[in-house]
Parts: sequence; structure tokens; C-alpha cells
Amino acid sequence: MTSTLSPETLQQIKRLDLRARMVVRGFLQGLHSSPLQGFSVQFSDHRRYSRGDDPKLIDWLVYAKTDKHYIKRFEAETNLTGYLLMDLSKSMGFRQGTSMTKFEYSTCLAAALTYLMSLQKDPVGLLTFDDKLRAILPARSRRGHLGDVLAALSGMTPEGTTELPTCLVQVAAMLKQHSLVMLFSDLLGDPEETLAALARLRHGGHDVIVFHVLDDAEVRFPYEGPVEFEDPESGELVTVDATGFRAEYLDQITAFRETYSQGCAALRIDYVPLDTSMPFDRALTEYLQQRQARF
Repeated sequence: MTSTLSPETLQQIKRLDLRARMVVRGFLQGLHSSPLQGFSVQFSDHRRYSRGDDPKLIDWLVYAKTDKHYIKRFEAETNLTGYLLMDLSKSMGFRQGTSMTKFEYSTCLAAALTYLMSLQKDPVGLLTFDDKLRAILPARSRRGHLGDVLAALSGMTPEGTTELPTCLVQVAAMLKQHSLVMLFSDLLGDPEETLAALARLRHGGHDVIVFHVLDDAEVRFPYEGPVEFEDPESGELVTVDATGFRAEYLDQITAFRETYSQGCAALRIDYVPLDTSMPFDRALTEYLQQRQARF
């Protein structure tokens, strides 16, 4: 049975705002009102009790349900400025046997996160890049800004080459206020250079989430026999025996993801590996569980 929040199902809904609302509502229903810490903002007004907190703030009703101590949080504690950082390079337009390209999947997930943050009145901005920074939409929380962000996301097309490390350094220099930076990219390129640039963001005091979005075929390599592949950004063609190359490829893609997983962990950056076959509620829930472990 196909999930109601699967990429195949959501692809039938053309309006991005309706997709975002559908994802968020399904996700929040799945939380069952659990007092969990979210993606740097709260899905409820609670956080885990820490030594030094005022015991008077403990929510004993939550304790009765969970046998754990949570304290009530106030709006000023949870407010955080967020920025979506979207990869517009041509490789993000790759699609093989799924209903969404990597960019479409990223856009739908970014829209859901924007909608979720807007529910909590957190300002959200939008930055896009390929070989340089492109569109810049300042972070705001006013009425109507959600529509501005979703309209901008809906009008974008991935094309051109990418210079992710350079653009990350530019973002780090541009953002003066402590912000939550949500990067959506396939991260194609040199991991060492990209991780060094991500370190600049962290050293600037920013919280960072890396959503590493790959096509389902890039993760599972479902090819047989001689296959010609084209580099989407350079146009270079290469023919390989897919059957004989599969084991080596799968080892390489696993190592590629593990490099980012370990590198991000060392920087205290949340790394979320995704592929375009993953239902959106699962994508958000798996991230939430990762995030909760850090608090």
C-alpha cells in the first residue's frame, strides 16, 4: 500500500502549499502529541529537564505519561531564524524511475519545514545557489511570507554547475544573526572542501542541518549490463558494465555518505541521508529522532 505521504502520491498534487500542509499534518498526527524536541524549534512547548532548571517548571502531567521530566518552554526560548539553502545545480534535476527529481523532493521537504516553522511564528528565509548565490529572500515571520517562500520555491529550475563550498563560505559571511541553516543538496563534489565550509557556518554560531538528497537509483543502483551514464553538469559520457560494477559502486556510495555522517557529527551538524523514494513523514520522523538524541 502506498503511503499517503509518499513522493508518488504527492506528485499528483500540483500546488506546493497543499503538499506542504499535507506533509505537516500527517507528520504531526504521527507524533501523537509527544513532547519531543524538533528541528531547533518545538513541536510542543517542552524540553527535557536539565540540572539547574527550576523544578517549578516541570510539567507533571507529561511526567505521568512518559516517566520523564520535561519543563515548559516559553515562546522567546524557541524562536529561531531559519534559512533554506537550496542547491540549484543541474544534477539536482536527475530522475530515474521515481516520480520526483532530487530537486522536487527537496523543494517539497523544504516547503513542509517552512510551513511547520510558520506555525510557530519562526522567521524563515530562502537562499539558492549553483556556482554562486542566486535568489535571496530575507527571513520574516509576517503574514503572507509563507506564500512568498513557497512561490519562490515553485518557480525554480535546477541548472548549471555547482560550487557548494564557495557558496557556503559566502553564506557564513553574510549571516550575522544566529540562524538555523537547512541545506538541501546531493553534495556532489569534494566532501573535504564541503565539510571545511560547513565548519565556517558552525564557527559563526549557526545551527546547521544537512539534508543529503539522492535519487533512489543513486542509492540502490538498479542497472544491468552495459549502461551509458552522463555527468549532468559536465555532459561527459562513460559506459560501464553495471552488473560487474554494482558491488564497487555500492561500496563507494556507502563510503560517500559515511564520510559526511562522520564529518558532520564531528562538527555537531545534523546529517540526514535521504532518497527520493522515502515518504516525507518518515524523512521528518527519522530526523526528529536524530535531533532528539542531541538534547
